[in-house]
Amino acid sequence: GGGEKPFHIVSPVLESLSLSQAAGTKVYMKLENVQPTGSFKIRGIGHLCQPLSAGGNAGLAAAYAAKKLGLPVTVVVPSTTGPATVRKLEELGAEVEVSGQVWDEANRRALELAQTEGWVSIHPFDHPSVWQGHASLVRELKDSLETKPDAILLAVGGGGLLAGVVAGLHQVGWRDVPIVAAETRGAHSFHAALAAGRLVSLPDITSVAKCLGAKTVAARALECAQECQVISQVVEDTEAVRAVEQFLDDERMLVQPACGAALALLYTGRLQRLQRKGRLRTPLASVVVVVCGGSSMQTAQLRALKSQLGLE
Repeated sequence: GGGEKPFHIVSPVLESLSLSQAAGTKVYMKLENVQPTGSFKIRGIGHLCQPLSAGGNAGLAAAYAAKKLGLPVTVVVPSTTGPATVRKLEELGAEVEVSGQVWDEANRRALELAQTEGWVSIHPFDHPSVWQGHASLVRELKDSLETKPDAILLAVGGGGLLAGVVAGLHQVGWRDVPIVAAETRGAHSFHAALAAGRLVSLPDITSVAKCLGAKTVAARALECAQECQVISQVVEDTEAVRAVEQFLDDERMLVQPACGAALALLYTGRLQRLQRKGRLRTPLASVVVVVCGGSSMQTAQLRALKSQLGLE
């Protein structure tokens, strides 16, 4: 890894007037949805794969990196993975294997395959190289913003993005910037772990936000909550999907419900609620929301989710 060009781009940081109005403070969007693979995952997975010359967003990132490196890749995905994602993976030249109903089961199969000689398992979120890759997001924020934000809002699935942002905050001297971490109910493994003070496994993933679907969060995510101020928030599936639709109207970008969880913090007034409780400062000069991605989202899927949740 001696100075090769990274696979990710420096993503735009844009002020959102509509989100600012909803939140009552200046909101900057870190647009990870415009990455080559459609999500922030290419930062960490690319960083992990590069010296070597798993589902959904991480699988796309691994397939993209493998294509760039001229390496074969097999991506194991759970049966809940949509056909659009499988098609994109195959277009990138990946072999796709469907195994299990949730990510944890697909990961077990991936680890089995990794026993094959010459194969390496690429974990989508629980690896120091992945966190280091994601840390680049914060370094870019430091370069883009005139002053540090009063909070960073992001979604938590397995905890890789959270771990990367915390690593980045350490690197740029922003350790005092609080993180508001959003999950949907039914995929709230981080929230459950924080409440218990230890890692716990959800019995099942019942949320529609399948990209948040790790039944157990990475151990590093819990450590992050001790190193920085991390405020955990659980939103409902309906709030996340409404946020996806509102964001499409407001910013003309279609993202996944996983990303909608972070956006819902702004649209539902949770930021102001945290201020009233004294958990965030008042006033907030500015906040950053990580628009983490939408690589597998289509309008038909949004319609189906609205119908499923009774939002029509």
